[in-house]
Amino acid sequence: MTNYRSIKYAALLVCSLCVQVNSQEKSLLEREPGGWIDLFPKPDLKSWKRVGLDLGMANKQPWSVENGLLVCRGEGVKEMFLYDQPQGDGVFHLEWRFRPLDGKQDYNAGAYVRSLDSAIWHQIQIAHLDKPPLLGDLFGDMQVNGKTERVIIPGEGPKRVHPPGQWNTFEITAVGKEIKVWINGYDTLTWRNCAVAKGYVGLQAEFYTIEFRTLKYKPLSN
Repeated sequence: MTNYRSIKYAALLVCSLCVQVNSQEKSLLEREPGGWIDLFPKPDLKSWKRVGLDLGMANKQPWSVENGLLVCRGEGVKEMFLYDQPQGDGVFHLEWRFRPLDGKQDYNAGAYVRSLDSAIWHQIQIAHLDKPPLLGDLFGDMQVNGKTERVIIPGEGPKRVHPPGQWNTFEITAVGKEIKVWINGYDTLTWRNCAVAKGYVGLQAEFYTIEFRTLKYKPLSN
């Protein structure tokens, strides 16, 4: 005779495990609010530096602090904006949103960790695009077997992103050779072959207006 009570209990246990696996988690900043360095720039932007990319340095200054937000007017601009103190192991927490444009589907920007300059860099893609690298993917010009190569590490960011006009939260954790990406409550990517032990964190301007409301870094012990 079938034990329906046991079957019902097993089904409930499986459902409970599924909820635990797929449940949204709070950010590290929410869970551990102490020990963070506030990277948010002052209006003079002195703690940050601009590094030109493919287009060189734009004639305009795309970065400004307005009403408590860091605003990047990236139209016609492609450059790095790096915090001027290199960081080792730690967590880069940023909250961002694109200003929506009528009829526009694709948007582009980025966040950097363990980056040295415009030659060696690791970027987490911030973009609504239909071809790789997609939002949350890790890519860059990286050191691979002693050579510099363009590498793309795909993740599950497109499943977790909020649309233009809504705020998104990234936490990028770099410890040893491992880089992990967390987006809006979910782990979306892990890569275990980073050859740079210490580098700059930062942001990218790339043709669109994007806003940031929180930029923090939590150093982690080696």
